[in-house]
Amino acid sequence: MQTTSLRKGENTTLPTARTVLSVSVQELSADVSALLLRADGKVRSDDDLVFYNHPSQDGVAVAGAAVTADLPRLPADVHRVVVVVSADPLQPGAVFTRAPQLSITQSGTLSVSFTAPDFTAGETVVVLAELYRRGGGWKVRAVGQGYATGLSGLATDYGVDVDSEPAAAPLPAQPRTADTRAASVDLTKLQRRAPGLLAPARQAGQALADCGITGRRAAVYLILDHDWHMEELYESFAVQAFAERVLALSANLDDDGTVPVIFSSGRDPFLEEIRLDNYRGRIGQLHTQVDWGWGNVADAMRRAVSHYQESGAADPAFVVTQVGDEPWDKAEVRSMLQNTDSLGIFWLFVGFGRGKLAFYKNLNASTSATFTNVAFYDASKNPGSVPGERFYTGLVDAFATWMRS
Repeated sequence: MQTTSLRKGENTTLPTARTVLSVSVQELSADVSALLLRADGKVRSDDDLVFYNHPSQDGVAVAGAAVTADLPRLPADVHRVVVVVSADPLQPGAVFTRAPQLSITQSGTLSVSFTAPDFTAGETVVVLAELYRRGGGWKVRAVGQGYATGLSGLATDYGVDVDSEPAAAPLPAQPRTADTRAASVDLTKLQRRAPGLLAPARQAGQALADCGITGRRAAVYLILDHDWHMEELYESFAVQAFAERVLALSANLDDDGTVPVIFSSGRDPFLEEIRLDNYRGRIGQLHTQVDWGWGNVADAMRRAVSHYQESGAADPAFVVTQVGDEPWDKAEVRSMLQNTDSLGIFWLFVGFGRGKLAFYKNLNASTSATFTNVAFYDASKNPGSVPGERFYTGLVDAFATWMRS
């Protein structure tokens, strides 16, 4: 049998047979577990978390560093099996740096291998891969998405009711100066409501400090491309991770712990919100309510402007607009940028995905038509691979210049 080597986000077909997924972790004591999920991405009951204290469930078993999935035996209402690796909770402060490796065998023969990219943002749990039904058979997708929420936090995303983890240690006291007061209050709220976001929030706060705008306020918005070519990035949790990073930034800029989220898809952009108390798995829950289509960026921008104006906010708006390809409504996008120049709205277009982004990159290339309230940040094909410090610098640098002016 030929061995297939997968990269992050790639998938391949598997025969419907007994499948063993073996995990290898270097330089860290870790636990392997699995989640059995329905079509909506949630467990059927708490028993669908398979781990060392509950080692088997409906054809899926965990033994040491291996998950065995007897695919022919899986009930029809199990649509996905997610393989998870988590840092040993008995080792406080342990995080992933070297990425786990995955080997998949069927009938004793190696068929698929995957090594995720290394991690740099204090990840304590990794969604390594998922088996999922497709067209009457099964496929495997290499995920490799890290989170800082621990196994209990990730399990909660999938609907498992688990015991709470120990409370985080109190934040060290900080001088009550004008520059640190706002950041300290925000991080204290974060510690209480969303401890899993503390690390990225500190990184975001440092980026704001480096740019000289610590303590400044802004209403943060998030627009997400829901074009059909983004499907893989939603399914691999890359968009969820991106939204979490924006929410962590918002905690430093806005004290309500809420970011309005607008999905750019068709003529009726879908607006909801992601909050400190509901962020886990939130993007996955929301985007399934939105049809795939050609992303209408201008209509999504218009929806953000309307929401901002109706809110009566006195602070400026920072609209993080994720784009994965060229807009089909380029003239309307330019018109929106021109019309909002005097409204206190800053637009940051963040490019990631596999599409062409020349339009956004070149918005300020012309000397005859420049936009003072617009910038572009290329976050690569997967922003999760960009270290936190570098990611936040790219996110706030141009915004900070605009705020200071």
